[in-house]
Amino acid sequence: MANQPVIWPAPAKLNLFLHINGRRADGYHELQTLFVLLDYSDELTFDIHDSGCITVSPDIDGVPVQQNLIYKAARLLQQLSKCPLGADIHLTKRLPMGGGLGGGSSDAATTLVALNHLWGLHYDLDTLAELGRQLGADVPVFVRGHSAFAEGVGEQLQPVEVDEKWYLVLHPQVHVSTALIFQHPQLPRETPKRTWQELRAGSWKNDCEMVVKNDYPEVAKAFSWLLEYAPSRMTGTGACLFAEFEDELSARKVLANKPKWLEGFVARGVNLSPLHAVWQQVCEANQHLV
Repeated sequence: MANQPVIWPAPAKLNLFLHINGRRADGYHELQTLFVLLDYSDELTFDIHDSGCITVSPDIDGVPVQQNLIYKAARLLQQLSKCPLGADIHLTKRLPMGGGLGGGSSDAATTLVALNHLWGLHYDLDTLAELGRQLGADVPVFVRGHSAFAEGVGEQLQPVEVDEKWYLVLHPQVHVSTALIFQHPQLPRETPKRTWQELRAGSWKNDCEMVVKNDYPEVAKAFSWLLEYAPSRMTGTGACLFAEFEDELSARKVLANKPKWLEGFVARGVNLSPLHAVWQQVCEANQHLV
């Protein structure tokens, strides 16, 4: 067991709400959202060596390795630290691309956290989160590893405790471009800003939902099916949608009835990221070896 590589999770996230408050002069959008992390993840393993080279496997169709967020995260950390070590990184992909679950951002965050430990760099989370912000707006929440209320372009994070509910997540097997949705002329951009205290007690919505449903009939069809069973919302800019349940069995009963054209899974919302749980276990194990 001691020789087996550590599996580092890169968990999914859900946006329990996503409110677009305005568009900035630089083209980015002001938003308010609530991130909850799930106990359902991509998985990464790291083979550390002294060649200085970074490899990522397997290849992702249509994504050159230099554009892969895992590679970019490793190189960014390597350049900052001037670390002479390299790594062969293997990804087991479970989260759909273009689904609004943050898979690519989470993979990048896990790469930063894992290599910071495995290369012995000892950067704090503030430094790693800032590196993550350079890679994408969603990366810092995965680096920090806690449910969070986010503002700004998503980089202003306030850790919060949310009820750890069960979620059925469905993917209608289409890829939605975040960039195209935020450029859409019909995207609502005037939801008033409210405090977290006001928002936590109110009704939640996703301002991107109607645009995505109009442009992607598969998403609208998935909503029609899931709404027969439970109130449902979209996460991020889609294409995944979710319904909340009090217990796992209720969620799995609905999943068992899904049509074949839908993919899906059941997961629990967690306040502490599975990534940070593994990181703590690895640190504790290393202390025992000293």
